Amino acid sequence: MCNRMMFFALGTALFSPMVLAHPHSFITLVTTVMVENDQLTGLKMQWTMDEITSADLLYDAGNAKPDSPVWKKLAAEVMANVLGQHYFTEFWHNGEKVTFNNLPPEYGLAQSGHQAVLSFVLPLAHPQPLKGQTYQFATFDPTYFVDMSYDHPDDAKLPKALAEQCKISIKTPQPTEDMQAFALSLDKADAPPEDMELGKQFSQQVTLQCQ
Repeated sequence: MCNRMMFFALGTALFSPMVLAHPHSFITLVTTVMVENDQLTGLKMQWTMDEITSADLLYDAGNAKPDSPVWKKLAAEVMANVLGQHYFTEFWHNGEKVTFNNLPPEYGLAQSGHQAVLSFVLPLAHPQPLKGQTYQFATFDPTYFVDMSYDHPDDAKLPKALAEQCKISIKTPQPTEDMQAFALSLDKADAPPEDMELGKQFSQQVTLQCQ
């Protein structure tokens, strides 16, 4: 398995041996709610990887043009691993998990400076009502090997059609000092207990609330 595949499977380290604490990689998120016929249909996501994480992908892409088969092949490989982790995303409505379709209608990989950017549509398995409803979702690596976060409050976006009907907000958690110390104590080869859901403790929660 090549390095980029191992990275998205979260099973190996691609990064400097001087970095000991979790997380070891960083992905910046931008998410836009998708709507059709007044129903919530999915999320359009953009993940920008840090330069060190991007290096392996960009090396493999070389000087390939954006629309070349090289980029399409890389995108398919990365997307397959994202799908294997259920998009690294949980989506909730009234205390129940909302399920996803495992076939994204569109996805692509591109270069922005020295960073790789993965864009894709996360489709809900079934359209969801909007009027009077509240939804929460979060994108995170359960092991916290990778930090996945929004840099700015407006990086969770609404389409213009929902601007008056809905509002969207990002809540950043405040893990305890003990939790932060535990994450800092983990080496690349270490994995927290599965039932601890370490990454979830650090994950930002997005709330979509509609009138």
